[in-house]
Amino acid sequence: MADPFEVRMRFSSQLEHLNASTNQAQKAAQYALKYKDMDEDLHSCILEQLEKTNMNTRANIMYFIEHLLEMASKERHNDYVRMMQRDIIRVVDAVCPENGSGAANVKVVRKVLQGLQSKLILLEQTVIEIEGCLKERDTSANDFSLSSPIEGNDQSGPPASTTDPDIGGPPPSQRNGASIKPTRRQIEQRIEEDRERHKRMRESMWVVPPDPVDQARKFFAETSDLGEDDRILGKEELSGFLVRVQDMNCGHKDKGRREPQRPRPRATNGIARHI
Repeated sequence: MADPFEVRMRFSSQLEHLNASTNQAQKAAQYALKYKDMDEDLHSCILEQLEKTNMNTRANIMYFIEHLLEMASKERHNDYVRMMQRDIIRVVDAVCPENGSGAANVKVVRKVLQGLQSKLILLEQTVIEIEGCLKERDTSANDFSLSSPIEGNDQSGPPASTTDPDIGGPPPSQRNGASIKPTRRQIEQRIEEDRERHKRMRESMWVVPPDPVDQARKFFAETSDLGEDDRILGKEELSGFLVRVQDMNCGHKDKGRREPQRPRPRATNGIARHI
């Protein structure tokens, strides 16, 4: 039996080093399922990492949670699903706090919640209630933005340091273990990770499931609801199709007339004889 402390430390290290790679998220999810007998301890480890890491790592852990719950539901290990359903509000508060430090993660939370709802892991009512809270935390770019790093109060002097409080003014305020505004390094890292995710998303749009049943489900999910415009367009196309069919039938009757053929002569002993 593995040492619980060692399992927890390795799992924490995997969560801290998550990035935009899907393979790392799946690897961490497989590790959690491998030691599913310690599911409560590993679940508490996820919550602790969400509350003490920076903004980018929180977003990566949020994507990891979607992979974990999807794999756990497929393997019929519902304890991870049950505990995450219980603590989903706490997870959302950690990924995008009310203080505005996680405003850039609001879209991440929405995407993950919609994915969990489509996989029937979260109830629709739960997602709607959380969406009401996210609208208040989705601040504008003027309030919080990833376009500029932390700077000091003195605009004419050198830029503020993010590590030494004696240079460039006081350090940024801290809350929940993370700064209100991101550093330049965090901004660049987030841009690269978002670019990688968008690249994979565009590639996955063209992927067709090998199973015909999964293909039908995918096409049905991507098809929009039938509206009044669709009915009008369908009637116009049907009327045009009937007109073309009628024209084709008329031309077929004229072309189908053939002259009667004369009987062919039959040869008997080399002498042609007409019937």
